[in-house]
Amino acid sequence: MAGTENTKFQSMPPGPPLPRALQTLGFIFMPAQFMRACRRRYGDLVTMRTLFDSRFVMVFGPTHVKQLFRGSPDQLRAGEANAPLGPVLGERSVLLLDGAEHLRHRRLILPSFHGERMRAYQVVMREAADREIEAWPVGKTFRLLPSMQALTLGVIMRAVFGLDEGPRQEELKRRVRAMIDPVGTRLGIMLMALSSGRLGASRFEAFEQRRAAVDELIFDEIAQRRSDKSLASREDVLSMLLLARDEDGEALTDREVRDELVTLLVAGHETTATGLAWAFELLLRNPAVRERLRSSLARGDGEYLEAVVKETLRLRTVVPGVGRVVRGEPFELGDYLIPTGVEINPSIATIHRRPDCYPEPNAFRPERFIGEHVPDTYTWIPFGGGTRRCLGASFATFEMQVVIRRVLERTRLEPASMRPEKRLRKGVTIVPKRGVRVLQREAPLPRPEGSAMISEALR
Repeated sequence: MAGTENTKFQSMPPGPPLPRALQTLGFIFMPAQFMRACRRRYGDLVTMRTLFDSRFVMVFGPTHVKQLFRGSPDQLRAGEANAPLGPVLGERSVLLLDGAEHLRHRRLILPSFHGERMRAYQVVMREAADREIEAWPVGKTFRLLPSMQALTLGVIMRAVFGLDEGPRQEELKRRVRAMIDPVGTRLGIMLMALSSGRLGASRFEAFEQRRAAVDELIFDEIAQRRSDKSLASREDVLSMLLLARDEDGEALTDREVRDELVTLLVAGHETTATGLAWAFELLLRNPAVRERLRSSLARGDGEYLEAVVKETLRLRTVVPGVGRVVRGEPFELGDYLIPTGVEINPSIATIHRRPDCYPEPNAFRPERFIGEHVPDTYTWIPFGGGTRRCLGASFATFEMQVVIRRVLERTRLEPASMRPEKRLRKGVTIVPKRGVRVLQREAPLPRPEGSAMISEALR
């Protein structure tokens, strides 16, 4: 903007004067309470400081979210904001790229998650749900979160990697869990952020070895798939990435394919598993919602199921925030001109609980998402928005619907405790602290007729 125009703007919003260390502790150990307190005190735009970042802006209002999501991706760099994830995902991940390179990768990946492709994955999702259901103990308490993690990882192995059950799939699963589990903790994400994504120090040698073990299998799978004569007829994402060409006829390199596979694996596995665990926690503690859902499914109506998924992701936001780094020139946000180099972070979790957007924000009410006046794309943002909206959003919500439907068809679960689950920050996600402990008093119903025949037809 012209210099004369800049005078009507302030450079940075107000924010808490607390030392950076104390603000860091607030973010990690009391995020929801800390965010709400800051919004009450300072408004919808708040400048904060932590050990991770000396100065950044938190956004708590839909109007400002709209400005941000509609802003130029050349000026607002989401890839740069995601840089701490680089050691796990790889520097050529779509999440870490900006500008033309991000758009190129996005165009090459997006066809894997559209239309008929999605429906082709449904059987894989249903089979994975059946395997988990049949492994659940009867008359004994167990945790749903690990089960959902196993389920979604199995789906990724089949739908994304195209790996059938067997030793190779199990070995890749083992190596993946060994790589991501240590950095999926509060301490792990703190160390990653404090090192600005550089994990080359001696204390991280073990992580680098585990990552190399994962890469070894992935690159071997890429090499085998490139030489597969049936490549063009396969429907898994890996095969489609190898066949994809950009506008200039260029293919992704092996390194780019590896980074996108790991991105889909990490982002599409942990987050969906956590969303499913929260969905069952909420359904089991809200009998009226659960029975309405059963009745609607029995009538063949999937509208309420979709609403249940959306309300779950609102009330129990899995990833609490996203980021954009300002580059080029200051960015106009409300009454402020945010300087270059400053990161802007919409607080997804706080926006999802605004009483002016969601009356009775702490209540589990899926009917909010049915009818004419449903939340818009700036008040319901579990997958971010704009040109950086999560590529796997449709895949994740579809998988949640398939799994919830199957579990309700075959089981009668009940909570193992009267105490609702508390939320716990684990890496970049908010998980149920005790893993959603449940009890199954009776053996599950058999698989509906036809499932086995469908499964055999796909092999």
